[in-house]
Amino acid sequence: MPKQGGRARPLTRTTTFVDCIEDKTALASWGKRMTLVGAARKPSLLAGLSLLDPTSPAGKAELDRAAEHATHVAGANDRREQGTHLHSLSERVDRGEALPASTSAADVADMAAYRMTTADFDVLAVEQFVVVDELGVGGTFDRIVRYSGPGPDGQHLDGLFIADLKTGSVEYGGLKMAAQLAVYSRGELYDYSAFPVDRRDRKSFDAWKKTVVPPDAAAAAYAPLPPVSQDLGIIIHLPAGQAACTLYWADLRLGWEAARLASDIRSMRARKGALSEFSSAA
Repeated sequence: MPKQGGRARPLTRTTTFVDCIEDKTALASWGKRMTLVGAARKPSLLAGLSLLDPTSPAGKAELDRAAEHATHVAGANDRREQGTHLHSLSERVDRGEALPASTSAADVADMAAYRMTTADFDVLAVEQFVVVDELGVGGTFDRIVRYSGPGPDGQHLDGLFIADLKTGSVEYGGLKMAAQLAVYSRGELYDYSAFPVDRRDRKSFDAWKKTVVPPDAAAAAYAPLPPVSQDLGIIIHLPAGQAACTLYWADLRLGWEAARLASDIRSMRARKGALSEFSSAA
């Protein structure tokens, strides 16, 4: 719901919004390799695919489904699922809760590494949703932490920082991570429970989207972030199963430049008229 009231409008996920600035060459190559591995492990996936027309809507849809299935067979989704699991466990650690009795030895070791590496952080907020109206973007940051100690240049810092937990590789995505945290740092907290609606009930959801909300009621759903740094953020890298955790500073000034650039790129992609039909003199 816009802060100024009116009707609800869609937001773009923060990760989706900044995705256009990332070089996806390595990711695309990885996806091709995983598709081949999945097809090799389960040859039955290839049955009948040679008869499909890859230019038709039906053929494209069927080939996309087969490719997605093949990458799943190859284990492409395993790291994402493990990452979600580690996020859940880390939330327990930061809330001072015990790990489930069923937690594996590898996960216990990962959480021990996480606890030791983040010992200097005082966690003030976990998993909160923010909106950046300027960009039409919304997303959930992992943590707000208080930190007092040396900064990236060795000078003493004392303040609040957006921190984000990453369980996959951080080798290539630094700029995107910085942009993601820069957006969060400039957001406003948004309590979507202020407008309860059952999204599973399409009829009531469609009716709710047409509801006009007065400005005072809309503004009540928003609250300012604590004064987090808009210059620096923190990436907590916890690769699954390695019992190792590493911290990185993220330059949010550079990240905000990238986010603004992403806004320009997305606006440009929506422009029409780049081509017009050639008309002969006749």
